[in-house]
Amino acid sequence: MGFSKDNLKGVLLALLSSGFIGASFIIKKKGLRKAAAASGVRAGYGGYSYLLEPLWWVGFITMIVGEIANFVAYAFAPAVLVTPLGALSIIVSAVLAHFILKERLHRLGVLGCVMCISGSVIIVIHAPQEHSITSVLEIWSMATQPAFLLYVGSVIVLVFILVFHFVPQCGHTNVLVFTGICSLMGSLSVMSVKALGTALKLTFEGKNQLIYPETWFFMLVVATCVITQMNYLNKALDTFNTAVVSPIYYVMFTTLAIIASVIMFKDWDDQSGAAIISEICGFIVVLCGTIILHSTREFDRSSSFRGSYIPVSPSLSARLCNGNGELLKHEEENGSPSEEICLRRPELY
Repeated sequence: MGFSKDNLKGVLLALLSSGFIGASFIIKKKGLRKAAAASGVRAGYGGYSYLLEPLWWVGFITMIVGEIANFVAYAFAPAVLVTPLGALSIIVSAVLAHFILKERLHRLGVLGCVMCISGSVIIVIHAPQEHSITSVLEIWSMATQPAFLLYVGSVIVLVFILVFHFVPQCGHTNVLVFTGICSLMGSLSVMSVKALGTALKLTFEGKNQLIYPETWFFMLVVATCVITQMNYLNKALDTFNTAVVSPIYYVMFTTLAIIASVIMFKDWDDQSGAAIISEICGFIVVLCGTIILHSTREFDRSSSFRGSYIPVSPSLSARLCNGNGELLKHEEENGSPSEEICLRRPELY
């Protein structure tokens, strides 16, 4: 099956998106650190002081630019092609974290990066063509089919269980809780973004889709899902190491988004068994790459998985950190990462 121009546009936009989103993780993390050091209230514990931190807003704007590129990419290419390319943001995040956040990337991590790139290439080569859609009503028909409604119902139930049962019990000790909420809501946001992007594309082509209430419904779903994701992603980034959050979020989010797309848009219906198997193999290679990349990153497992650190008082924290939120030189020379002392106290993308 030939590689269409629409697919090419989607790939290029997805690559651009990965670059911006990968960088946004690091910039926002720096902003969260500075805000927590200045206010004494961490975002992971309900604090919102990061909203007053300019660096966090720079990261937020960077992410928005990446998400806009990603949004447009979904209007040109199928989700099973665009979504897995998000693995490249993991590479960007890993490299920048190595140099900026001092979250060390070991040599074996290069293998993980290469595997992510190789798997992405395989997916691109064997990706299905975008289905021709002439109206948002066609997408609405896909969204209201029994199989997809069952998927949506399952996602909503799981999200409520995670938010009201697991977050209070183990949200700050198990990285899967916050990332699970983000990923589940993210799979719905991808489908809504795909629908909304297609509607806007058709509108710009002269086929006005804004006259249909379905278009505005998809817009509402996008806004709801994105706000929820942002809220809990901030919690995950502030509570756990970036080396933990980025790969796990990517794996869960991408897997769920592909499942949702296959159910709703039936991306694999017109593909041969060999092409589908190639895509799955490419995705598995990408997953393995992210696992290797994650396993070779240096992080404090006690704070990332067990959450066993003891909160310190604001007065003690003030003595350990200077006015810029950085560790005193003595602590830096001893190799203590800043978030281990400055951010070990309570304060939700």
